[in-house]
Amino acid sequence: MKTQLCGMLAVGFVLLTVGSVAVAATVTVTVEQPEHGTLMFTPALPADGQVEAGSRFTVYAEPSAGYALDTVFEAMPGRFGRSYIESRNPEYELVVNQDKVVSALFLPEAELQGWNEVQNVEYAQPGVKPLKYDVFAPPAANALPIVVIIHGGGWATNSEDIMRGMAREIVRSGRYVAISIDYRWVGTGDGDAKGNSMDALINDVFGALAHIQQHAAAYGGDPARIAVTGDSAGGHLSAVAATMVGKIGSGGFGSKPGVFEFMPSYLPAGNTAEQVRESLTSAIQVAAPSYGIFAAAGEGRIGLQHYGDPAVADATWATAIAPINHIPDASARAVPHYLIRGTADPLISLAMVKDYADALNAQAQLVKHVEVEGASHAFFDWKPDAQTRATFAQYGVPYIHDMLTFFDGVFYPAR
Repeated sequence: MKTQLCGMLAVGFVLLTVGSVAVAATVTVTVEQPEHGTLMFTPALPADGQVEAGSRFTVYAEPSAGYALDTVFEAMPGRFGRSYIESRNPEYELVVNQDKVVSALFLPEAELQGWNEVQNVEYAQPGVKPLKYDVFAPPAANALPIVVIIHGGGWATNSEDIMRGMAREIVRSGRYVAISIDYRWVGTGDGDAKGNSMDALINDVFGALAHIQQHAAAYGGDPARIAVTGDSAGGHLSAVAATMVGKIGSGGFGSKPGVFEFMPSYLPAGNTAEQVRESLTSAIQVAAPSYGIFAAAGEGRIGLQHYGDPAVADATWATAIAPINHIPDASARAVPHYLIRGTADPLISLAMVKDYADALNAQAQLVKHVEVEGASHAFFDWKPDAQTRATFAQYGVPYIHDMLTFFDGVFYPAR
């Protein structure tokens, strides 16, 4: 008897052909029972966790007394270890199309109180994936500076959820509104038929900033005072937002020789790209790009890629997305930078960050460059696993406050 995978996928079901009979494949759901709360499934999961691919369940997360839900999550093998799909909603719709772990994280109530939170504000949908952001604001916030956070993940994984630890720490200060944004991924990982190139992601970042600026007052923020930060891939994108905001425009990216402009994925009604450029150029006043890539190339170091069609996207396209090549002179536009990297970072070298710091200094921009002894990559991330959260507590928390002190020098100079 010959068995083969026929490749059929219908409503999430994988079918195996055994002889002439089609049989629904099974996948395994492993439930990691959380501490300080319980998970319930409707319909009930089989004891062995074996279910037909494409099966749907409603997951209910119930905290124990004194605790609150941080996240319900699915975990699968990913590009950088475990990959997570998360929900902040205690009632979660689970579709099982591959082997996965399901669990939840509950935290003491006091750790999740003291601010107002708005989840999943949709700002655009240029592709399959709706683009959204989460808002964290102090109680009774009014015209506070806004810190916009851009997540990392190799430009091809993660969402704004991975930066919620940073957002919470920022909002606890009481001095800032924190907003964590999502964007498209390069390639087809979002399900788009045509792969996304880097300029599409930058368009999304500027679209999110335009939407945030338009609605800032409703969040208790000041649309004229914005800081940008992000880590890893988000470090690159936040540096782009800070240094290349003047490249917003309607001229297209590479469609004309030598013209590389970014069209925001969202434009307020009645506004042109050029009007958004003018508004954001004055509003973005400080940046903290963390352990990012800032150059297209350099002595064998990791360089930026455009991810466009190689038939037309030559080396100039990578240079057009490299912040190091587009730093304004401080006499024309000051944009202070807080740069941070861990000394044990295996991806981003000291030389890569120093090159960017030197280029900023050459334009008379104010720079603070911090090397965190013993820290590896991605210490500003927040995930459900204990190791990531411990790393965040050890390195992320103290250096978020150091970053805010730097921002204070711009937004609260009298402090």
